Amino acid sequence: MNLQDWLTVWINIDRVALGFGVTVLFFAFATVTAFIGGCILVYLMEGRPSFLKTSLRSGLDVLRTLPFLIVLYLLYYGLPQVGIRLNAWTAGMIALSLYHASYYAEILRGARVALPQGQIESAKAHGFTSFRMYYRILLPQMVLRSGPLFGNQLVGCLKDTAFLSIITIFELTAAANDLQAVYFIPMPAFIVVIALYWCISLVVEQALRSMGRYAKHRGLSYE
Repeated sequence: MNLQDWLTVWINIDRVALGFGVTVLFFAFATVTAFIGGCILVYLMEGRPSFLKTSLRSGLDVLRTLPFLIVLYLLYYGLPQVGIRLNAWTAGMIALSLYHASYYAEILRGARVALPQGQIESAKAHGFTSFRMYYRILLPQMVLRSGPLFGNQLVGCLKDTAFLSIITIFELTAAANDLQAVYFIPMPAFIVVIALYWCISLVVEQALRSMGRYAKHRGLSYE
């Protein structure tokens, strides 16, 4: 590893930047859609047990036991066997969102179980509908209490974006692999990629710290 190797990375920084942008795009999209999906799933599992709720919970349990790579393979390579074809970007977006929504749902469900039952009774006594009670009273507390677990899940989602290169998506890891394959400079290429992943993680960490301060201000500190 010498100066020429680093210069090669700099000359091809546009490809690294392209991969970085794709990674951030997939990460941001999956974070938002998976979180919203998790909130919806927890709401659907509210109330008395039923066949639908039990089936939904079983499906989420099965999904969480699978490696993300298997889910990605099933969507991109498996669905064409039944006549459904998704392009790489669509399959990647759906796989990330669906897979991590199951984890967000489990995180929020755990926070939901810890909430006092009296809140529900009080809300019903004041005429709150189930949906209004959920998003106005329960959900904010569930989210604020789950900060550290959200942090772990966000980092996991960021790392899972690296698997997208397997279905031909040119994200950050694919960009580094492209450089090392063409110019045989694995160390500089992957060191730059590691630094960029780290930068994204720092932004996530700062956002969670802000969330923690807000939770503490509202009396829901998880520290």
